[in-house]
Amino acid sequence: MKNDTLKGQYRINEQIRAKEVRIVSDDIEPKVYPIFQALKMAEEKELDLVEISPNAQPPVCRIIDYSKFLYQLKKRQKEQKAKQVKVNVKEIRFGPQTDDHDYNFKLKHAKGFLEDGDKVKAYVFFKGRSILFKEQGEVLLLRFANDLEDYAKVDQMPMLEGKRMTIQLSPKKKDIPKKPVATKPAAPVQKAEKPEAGEE
Repeated sequence: MKNDTLKGQYRINEQIRAKEVRIVSDDIEPKVYPIFQALKMAEEKELDLVEISPNAQPPVCRIIDYSKFLYQLKKRQKEQKAKQVKVNVKEIRFGPQTDDHDYNFKLKHAKGFLEDGDKVKAYVFFKGRSILFKEQGEVLLLRFANDLEDYAKVDQMPMLEGKRMTIQLSPKKKDIPKKPVATKPAAPVQKAEKPEAGEE
């Protein structure tokens, strides 16, 4: 059960080792109580004494239903997870001598990933003696970054790690296009008629 990891984090009732504890609760005066008194108060309410801040001096405890406490914690963690935006990193692999057709196909994929908000990690893999073409691999990755400059910013320039040369790109934040301001067409200007020749 997922709750097991949370259960191990908090001492309850007889597991609490401190001689005195500070109690925080809605209906109890927040102050320091001897542990036996705190346990007795929890027992009278048919609730648990839960140590929520073990490193405080003295430790801070709450009198609460332990399963309800765990449920609230779990709910809070879920909400925090939901707020975190998950960024995926998509990998695109090239050979040191990738032809134009393959390159354009991968470039199109990368544009799609970046438009979806994903990061792109492109790398050139060197097999055996192809490591001799590492400059060629670097040129390829820089060309790739340059072709994507409208979609991405470079997080990391080409870097050789073992047999892989890698570049990392992040999607650019999209600017919201401003709506053009509608202007009224200007009224046509009437030209003053020129007097005909001979008329003064």
